[in-house]
Amino acid sequence: MGKLDGKIAWVTGAGSGIGEAAALALAAEGAAIVLTGRRRAPLEAVAARIAAAGGTAHVQPADLMRAAEVKQVGAFIGATLGRLDILVNNAGLNIVERHWAQLTPEGIDEVVGGNLNAPLYCVLVALPLMRARKDGVIIHTASMAGRFIGGFSGPIYTAAKHGLVAASHTINMEECVHGIRSTVMLPGEVATPILDKRPNPVSAEDRARMVQPEDCGDLVRYIATLPPHVVINEVMIAPTWNRTYVANLQRKL
Repeated sequence: MGKLDGKIAWVTGAGSGIGEAAALALAAEGAAIVLTGRRRAPLEAVAARIAAAGGTAHVQPADLMRAAEVKQVGAFIGATLGRLDILVNNAGLNIVERHWAQLTPEGIDEVVGGNLNAPLYCVLVALPLMRARKDGVIIHTASMAGRFIGGFSGPIYTAAKHGLVAASHTINMEECVHGIRSTVMLPGEVATPILDKRPNPVSAEDRARMVQPEDCGDLVRYIATLPPHVVINEVMIAPTWNRTYVANLQRKL
């Protein structure tokens, strides 16, 4: 028996990267998974992997930057599954032209919409379902850019992820009396498709040294299986070969 038998987990950005790894890890613990992302085909592929391993997955595509589509997924969960125990608020994005000299209003809207508005819409849908059971875990994928200010991610991504970190803590402040726990995960560099949006290409050698999606999926599994009286408010996960640290060391030589 898995530690999450009988539970329902909603994973966003579930078609690849951290979301895919989290969905597979939670399914391996017995949770039924609701898979959400913009594109149906990758979600169907993840669902097939879960089914092949004996698990259950429900594909619910949505553009999470559209509040009405988020509500539709919530309506499906409430009407069809009757409960929500875990939300992995993982969907996010970045753009190539991300620095102030390149930014446009459209780019700002896209980055804020994908990294702050969308996860907040998901929280609004999840909370009533969790309050009804006086129990629930929300795990947000933020970034170390949500805690530290640096140059890689661009100013708007950094600002949006800082907002998500703050929002996660406020959920604990207001919802702890309903048994709801919110964890914000702060990965360093992870070898996911979002790296393809970097202005400077990342080599295969560097990607191999980074945190892998499966590492984050295992962390999500651990957080989701903690006892209800415990919350990890914030957690960082980073590669041992930290490219920023290595560059700083090389400058000192």
